[in-house]
Amino acid sequence: MTSPAKTRVLITVMTYPHPSQGYQELVCTAGISEERDWIRLYPIDYRYRPRRQQFHKYQWIDVELEDHGKGNDNRKESRRPKLDSIKVHGEPLSTDNDWEERRYYIDQLPHHTVNELKQLHEAERVSLGVVRPSRVLDLEIRVASPEWKPEWQGMFQQLRLFGPQQKPLRKLPYSFHYVFECKDSETPHTALCEDWELGTLFLKESDRLASDERAANSVRDKFLGELCRQDKDTRFFMGTRFPYNTWLVLGVFWPPKIRQRRLF
Repeated sequence: MTSPAKTRVLITVMTYPHPSQGYQELVCTAGISEERDWIRLYPIDYRYRPRRQQFHKYQWIDVELEDHGKGNDNRKESRRPKLDSIKVHGEPLSTDNDWEERRYYIDQLPHHTVNELKQLHEAERVSLGVVRPSRVLDLEIRVASPEWKPEWQGMFQQLRLFGPQQKPLRKLPYSFHYVFECKDSETPHTALCEDWELGTLFLKESDRLASDERAANSVRDKFLGELCRQDKDTRFFMGTRFPYNTWLVLGVFWPPKIRQRRLF
C-alpha cells in the first residue's frame, strides 16, 4: 500500500505557543505551497516534535495533509497535518541580496488591504493573506494577565503529576497590537501581533534586562522602530482567529525597500 502524496510547503508563519488539552501546546503554523496557495497547518505541537521535524520560518517541508472534519475548522486554507509525516528540506531561505530568495516567493502572492481580506472571508472563507500597510502608526503595549486561565493551569498541574514531561511555557504579561493604515482605510486598523519571534524576543529581553516592562519596550523598539522603518518594505502576514472573523498579525515580512536605479 502506497503512502498518501505529500505537499511541499514553505513555512512563513509561526505564532507564539498556547496550551492545548490534546497536544500539551500548539503553534499556529502556515505557509505557501509550490503552487502559491496558502495552507494553514493545524494542529502542530512544534516544541514536542523530534528535532529532525522542527522546521524554521522560510524553510520547505513535505507533509501529508487531510481536511478537517465536519464541524471543525472550515476555513479555506486549513488542513490537518499528519505529524509523523513531516520532513524538513534544506536550509531556510536566505536574506542575502536584499532578501532576494524570500522575495521571490512572497512578492508573487496577492497583496490585499484589511478591508479586502474581510470581504474575501465573507465571500470565500479566505482566512490568510498578505497586507502591505500604507503607514504603520504604532505598536501598542497592553498589560495582560501574567497567568494562564485556570483550566490550562489545571492541565499543567495534571501533566506535571501524571503526564509526559511538560516544557516551560510562560504566559506573556503584555499583548502587542499594531495600529496601521491601508490605502483604503477610513480609520486605522488595530490588530494583535502573535508572531513567534515577538514572544521569544520578549522572553530573552526579560531575562537580560531583569524587567518585563523594559522587555516590552525593547520589543516595541524592534517590531516598530526597526521592522517598520521607512527604509523597510514591511508586509504583515494576517489570519483569522477561529471561529471568529478577527484578523491578527501572525508574522511580519520586512525586507529593505528596493531602490529604483536611474537610467540617465
